[in-house]
This record gives sequence, C-alpha cells and structure tokens, in this order.
Amino acid sequence: MRAGSLVAAGSGGDAVAVAVTGGSSDIGGGGGSSDIGGGGGSGIANGGGCRTVGVPSAAGTAPSTATATTTTTTTTVSTAAATAAAVAVATTTPPRTTTTTTTTAATAAAEGMSALPPPPPSSASLPPRGGRPAGANLVPPPTSEDEQWLQRSRVKRDPATAAQTKVVVAGCGSFGTALATVLARNGYPVTLLARRSWVADEINTEHRNPKYLSEHVLPPNVVATTDAAAAFEGAALCVHAVPVQATRAFIEAHVADYPPGLPILCTSKGLEVSSLWLMCELLPSLLGTERQYAFLSGPSFAKEVISGLPTAVVIAADARPFAHQLAAMLSSPSFKVFTSADPVGLEVAGAIKNVIAIAAGMSDGLGLGTNAMAALVTRGCSEMRRIALLKGASAVTLAGLSGVGDTFLTCFGPLSRNRTVGVRLGRGESLDDILASSSQIAEGIETARALERWLLSGSAAMEAGDAGGLTTAAARAAIRYPILLGVAAVLDGRLTPRDGLDALLAMPPRQEN
Repeated sequence: MRAGSLVAAGSGGDAVAVAVTGGSSDIGGGGGSSDIGGGGGSGIANGGGCRTVGVPSAAGTAPSTATATTTTTTTTVSTAAATAAAVAVATTTPPRTTTTTTTTAATAAAEGMSALPPPPPSSASLPPRGGRPAGANLVPPPTSEDEQWLQRSRVKRDPATAAQTKVVVAGCGSFGTALATVLARNGYPVTLLARRSWVADEINTEHRNPKYLSEHVLPPNVVATTDAAAAFEGAALCVHAVPVQATRAFIEAHVADYPPGLPILCTSKGLEVSSLWLMCELLPSLLGTERQYAFLSGPSFAKEVISGLPTAVVIAADARPFAHQLAAMLSSPSFKVFTSADPVGLEVAGAIKNVIAIAAGMSDGLGLGTNAMAALVTRGCSEMRRIALLKGASAVTLAGLSGVGDTFLTCFGPLSRNRTVGVRLGRGESLDDILASSSQIAEGIETARALERWLLSGSAAMEAGDAGGLTTAAARAAIRYPILLGVAAVLDGRLTPRDGLDALLAMPPRQEN
C-alpha cells in the first residue's frame, strides 16, 4: 500500500477501523517493518507502521433476526458513519504528517549507509563452465521468525537488498563453506570459488561440499565455480578463506579478477612464513590499500557454525562503519557478531592461539592432567599478550572473544585441528605421519616456525626498541617465550614433547607477569 494512504472500512460492526499506513523503509538498515515506529521497531500499535483507530458506529450491532428493511437502514447508517469517521481521522491526523515521518526516516537510513559499493541490480548467472544451475538465483523469502528477529535485534538488514547483494567466498574449505551458509541463510546469493571442478560440480548439483562438512545440505542460493572472473563479477564483498600460507600464490594468480575497491573480509589466521606478516599486513601488500579490509575471529568451529549452534565472533576493521555493516550482514539468531577497531590484536591472537593449542594437545597426549594443561594455556596467553603489545594491539582485545575466547576453544575443543596435532605428537607419532593422514591444514605448525624466526631474528627486539641485535633478542626470547619456542623445537624434531616439558619445569622461579 502506498505510504501515507488512508483506508476506511465499516459495515455494521461496533467500530470502524481506519488505517494510516506508513509504508516500509529499510534502506541500508532499520530492521523493523516501518519507520513510523522508529528505531527499527514494529510501528505504532503493532501494525508495522499501520495505525488503527476505533470509531464507534452509530448503528450499533444489528440483530441476526433483523428484517430486510432494518438491514438496509443499518447498512446506510453504518456507511454514513464510516464516511464521517474517515473524514474525522483525515482531519485530525493529516496524511502529510505520516508521509513526512516516513520520508525523514528513510532519508536518515539512506544517509547512514556504509561504504560497501552498491549491489548489482540482479545476481547474474555464471557462464555454463561456472556450473550455476537453473534457478540458483532464487533466494528463499524470509520467514516470519526471521522478520521478528530482525525487529527485536535491531539488525539493519533489508531482505530485498540482501537478495541482490552478491558475495564471493574465496576458499572452499570448512570455514569458507560454513560462512557461505551463514550468509546464504541471511538471504545473500553466495558464490564459492573452488580449485577443483568436481567439487564445484557437486556443490551445484547435490548442494553439498564433497570434501568438507559433506553431511550438510547447502542453501539453494550457494553455488560454486572454478572461474575466478565469473565468481568476482558483480560481487559486493569478498570473503577470503584461503589458508595463510597459500594466500600469496592465490592472490597473485587472480589479482586481475578482483574488481577495484572490492571490500575484503578475511577469516584466515596466522603468520606467513616467507614475510613474517600477519594477514592484516599481507593482504594490503598484495591487493593495495585502496579498498577496505576487515578480519573475523572468535571461538567458531565450522561444524557448529553450519549446524546453526549458537556462536559469537568479532569483526575488526580500521573503519568502524565497515565493521558494523559486515556485522549486520552476518548476524543471525545463532550467529552473534561483535565489532572491534583492533585488527592487529585480533590477528595476533588468532595466529598464536593455534600454537598454544598444539602445546595443550601435547600435554593431553602425554597424559599430564588438567593442572598442567591449564598452566600451559594460561602461560601461553601471557606470551601472546607480550607479542600483541609489541605489535601495538590493545590488551582489551586479548581478553575478548578473539583472544582468550578463541584460545580456550582451540585448546580444549575436540574439533580443534591444532590440538589434535599436539595430542598425536604427545603420544609419540611423527609430524610427517600426522600430516600425511590429515585432510585439513593445522595453521599452528607453520605459524610456530614463523614466530620462532621472528622472535630470534631480532625483529621482536627492534619493535620493542632494543638495538642489542640477535644475541640479545635470542636470549630474551628464550626467557619470555618458552612455550612458543618450545612448540617450534618439537615440531622441527629438536626436542621431544617430554623434553620440552622438562625444560619448562626446570626454569628458575620468577615473578608472574
């Protein structure tokens, strides 16, 4: 119904309902069904912007046994009463006021839109080689439960706009698949960029990822392709879910396919071995600084995310409006998103927690008990905090979901790949055998080696303002980072897990810091 229109009805009842409809305005936000109600609420008197005014009818209630003459008289009087009521409401509540309110709210919402580029007018089908099946662009309409949740949570997301906002997910692994599912359930058409054609074909025909989380059926608005140019065409957002050590090669191969200014949301965590860079340093060096970057982390096993179990994460970006818009895109009744302005802290914690998890797993594999594991994790978090502060991060970030939250999940959760590596090392298996039998990447292995190089090369000392050189840096690192350096030594075969534990216990007493 047109915003600001007036409807009057009455045919013999006790009251005449007169509705002034405020229309629906959810441009770039609002979440609620009408701006008349304000702040993403449900409008005046529950009507989603539809106001109902009761006016007593002059005819009263007609008896069921009335004659035809009585019925005619009653109908005439009721019609007259309806007309009078409509005129009275139109006089006391001019349509101009309602229209002005709606227009003002819509304008305010439009001005609050953040910096993502405008979505394409429609989600264009991929070329035949991309494997997009017929009808894959149809996004399931939101249910009443979805709409009610949007109103309650005040999440600024318009389902109609979401259905025309294409997202490309680079990386077809567990977390890329899980996050694609979250976005698709929120109404966004998602294209997974896969490396293997048979994986893309099965996603498009069977709606399952045959390699990861294959027991879960993907939403119909998730498709896959191996054609990077087709995947990126018309995209409003790229989710980067490629493993850290493969990121440079991936981007260098496809850099020409990235549209200028395409925003990036990165879910990969770790240090690149060759450059010793975090992802918040690596991505801008490869894709340029003329685009927005954000980074997602937090306690979030992919299997639980795709299963719809309650999960809370953090998105960090230098530009707060960008982080808020991404939070609105991803938020759902089972996926809570917080925001942060500390990408460095989030990235440092996301990288180092994987190394701590390997140490925790070794403790479990050795059968050392809960006391030892709790001590290892706690002291490992202290080493994480020192490095994060050297890099200019905030201590608050380390105490949050992307810090200790993700660390606890990775160290104690049974689905942790890095913890599993540590458990098997503690039980006496070789790293080569572990890697040969694993289908997924444990980022903590390469991160531990990169951290050791960074700590012993003098980089850490230089960032701390210490010009003492390699000898000073190595000596201090051995004292300040025994757990992180010990994990690297075990992974390279210079220590056994038992030797590493004995070395920790043999350290002299000192003040806790």
